[in-house]
Formats: sequence, C-alpha cells, structure tokens
Amino acid sequence: MEKVFGRPESLQDRVNHYCPGCTHGIVHRLVAEAIDDLQVREKTIGVAPVGCAVLAYNYFNIDMQQAAHGRAPAVATGIKRALPDRVVFTYQGDGDLASIGMAEIVHAANRGENITVIFINNAIYGMTGGQMAPTTLPGQKTTTSPFGRDTEKTGFPIKMVELLNTLQAPAYLARVSVHDPKNVLKAKEAIRKAFEVQVNGQGFSMVEVLSTCPTNWGMTPVEALKWLENNMIPQFPLGTIREVSK
Repeated sequence: MEKVFGRPESLQDRVNHYCPGCTHGIVHRLVAEAIDDLQVREKTIGVAPVGCAVLAYNYFNIDMQQAAHGRAPAVATGIKRALPDRVVFTYQGDGDLASIGMAEIVHAANRGENITVIFINNAIYGMTGGQMAPTTLPGQKTTTSPFGRDTEKTGFPIKMVELLNTLQAPAYLARVSVHDPKNVLKAKEAIRKAFEVQVNGQGFSMVEVLSTCPTNWGMTPVEALKWLENNMIPQFPLGTIREVSK
C-alpha cells in the first residue's frame, strides 16, 4: 500500500503537552513540513523563548536553543551571525513577541537580520494564566480584564505585521490563520515562503499565525475556531503584507 501521509521528519514522534484544541500542534507540523520540503533539517536551528511553546525543543527533530522571555530575536541574531550557513528561526507567542520582546523584534526586523520568525497570535497570555496581551481584542475578557479590554485605559490591539511593515528592511511579512483546512494550506505556503526568503539570503521574514486558546478563552475547540474566524480576522486581516522579489 502506498503511503500518502505521515509525520514530517523534522517532528519528533511523541505526544505534545498542548491543551485540547490548541493549534500550536498544527503550526509545528507546518514548520516541520517547510523544513523538510526545503531539505534543510540538518542545518536548521530553532529558538524557543518563554511561552506555551517553551517545550518546542521536545517536538522538533532539529537543533533547538532556549531563550529568555522575549529575547529570541536577539539569540537568533547571534546564532545566524556566528553560523551564517544555518537556517535560524524563532517560534514566539504574542505575549513574548509583542510585549516583553517588542524592542527585540522591532530592531531585528529593522536591521534586516536574515532570520525567520513564526509569531503565534492567540490574543492572550496562554501559559501564565490567560492575562490580557498586547493583541487582546477590544472588549475581550481575560483574567486581568474581567470586564473586557478597555481601549481608553489599555490601548488597542497591536498589529505586529503592519507595525513592522513601516520599516524599510523586512523582506517578507504575512498573516495567516489555521482555523480551517483552507487556511491551514495557505499558512503552510506562507511559512515555506518565509523560510525560502532566508535560504535565498533576502533578509528578515515573519509569519503571524492567528491561533486559538480554547482553555483560556473558556470555549470548546470548535467554538474557539469559530470565534477566531468571526472576531480575530476582522481585527487582524489575513494576507501577505510585504514580499520582495528574488
């Protein structure tokens, strides 16, 4: 019998720790498939900072480096500059990248560092208890905004792709979602493109992935997927924001 589907070589054969309905597992697979497709597994290095994906090194079948909270772009910069022939990527959540790591990501993008960033946006702090994040939607309830996010006091959700698009250096910026099969395929294409940009030496690339957090949203997995579609996508429009030609 012909095998038509299987585990990517760049993923470990083990059960992950993510909550039921969490879409980190889907994105892990897409990253692994991109690495396999480009045949760069033996020279790829991933950087995982603090967050739900802090244990990503247990799941990817590649070299991994741990980083302090928010500092993954700085660590990735150091690795890439010391080992320019390697393919280096960071895997970061919204609390990590858009809050404590805001300066790190902006300056790495502004310098045009030849790294790839996979940015998971689920509009909340997942690992630490469901607090309000920089990407939390107006009116969205969290453990630190129990009456909903008040934009007069806490501002509006930060759109990281659009923010980085104001800089001159980035080579590829896109936002995708993984709430249904059609969009999972689009996300796979964008993630592969981001890695291709790095392999081609074109500079900084980032893919923002709209993701779910059923546990901290207080929803079933199915409800969470629908909530993402109906509420997050209007706030964070999907599409390629910046793409340089070869």
